[in-house]
Amino acid sequence: MSQRWRLAVPLTVLITIHLATLVGGFLAPNSAIEQNRDLAWAPPTKLRFVDAEGRFHLRPFVYPLSADGQQLDVYIEDRAKPCALRFFVRGDEYRFAGLFPTTLHFLGVDSPAHLYLLGTDGVGRDVFARTLVGGRVSLFVGLLAASLALSIGVLVGGLAGYLGGMTDALLMRLAELFLALPWLYLLLAMRAFLPLELPPIASFLLLITIVGLIGWARPARLIRGVVLSARQRLFVTAARGFGATAAHLMGLHVFPQTLRTLTTQAAILVPSYVLAEVTLSFLGLGIAEPQASWGSLFADLQQYYVLANYHWMLAPAIPLLATFLSYYSLTRRPQTT
Repeated sequence: MSQRWRLAVPLTVLITIHLATLVGGFLAPNSAIEQNRDLAWAPPTKLRFVDAEGRFHLRPFVYPLSADGQQLDVYIEDRAKPCALRFFVRGDEYRFAGLFPTTLHFLGVDSPAHLYLLGTDGVGRDVFARTLVGGRVSLFVGLLAASLALSIGVLVGGLAGYLGGMTDALLMRLAELFLALPWLYLLLAMRAFLPLELPPIASFLLLITIVGLIGWARPARLIRGVVLSARQRLFVTAARGFGATAAHLMGLHVFPQTLRTLTTQAAILVPSYVLAEVTLSFLGLGIAEPQASWGSLFADLQQYYVLANYHWMLAPAIPLLATFLSYYSLTRRPQTT
């Protein structure tokens, strides 16, 4: 595979996943937080083209579900009422891209049926909608926390590498302290120390801050090494001899040398921080109900009967795994012959 395709495939996957989660409320036929207790643990809705009488329909349709009064979590299709699939329909209210309220959805079905593409959870919430909207939290926590960690790493590593001497020694000893700490236990301790009952926005910002502040040390050490090498190059020495200021040298000559290192570190840190958010939410220390994240969706799987009987609850693992593999592909070096 050529270098261009080696980068194009994972980038396309990542862009698709991020855009889908950003507009998840529009793509999903239902709200991510609205409950339908009459259809708790309902299986994924079956889209059909042939009805019970054998007639073919050009437009796909679904049958309404109703609970079997004699068996728990068993639902019966009303095959006398085919309900057609519709595009661009009005439904539950949500915030498009998390910004402004609207009721327009890409998909929907005629009443009285419901469209649950990945089934429902224990209180009748749409798993497909929660996977998309929850991915927005997990992915953007990873992106923003990585941006914070890299910003601190550039500042600390740049100062240590450019100034040298005692400043370098003190900053690197601090970085080594952070590297020696078990980050997972530190992350759990910091989050557990803070109040659990927080508004969704406060929880989101808190996760970004905690995760970002823990992971700056490794990028700082790498940036320091690049800056130490770059400041000794002839063109930097020449610019310094012509009276260039430290800010000019760093911004124009030294910092561009760190861009390759920064992009590689970003591809490593983002999935690590997504996993950190998933871990915290899985343990109940992240985004609180009723808001969703991939970690909080996995929390239901702590109960064995859910894992054994409701396979659709594993749905968030698909985009999560695709995200990890795509970022990993970006960090691989091309093979040379």
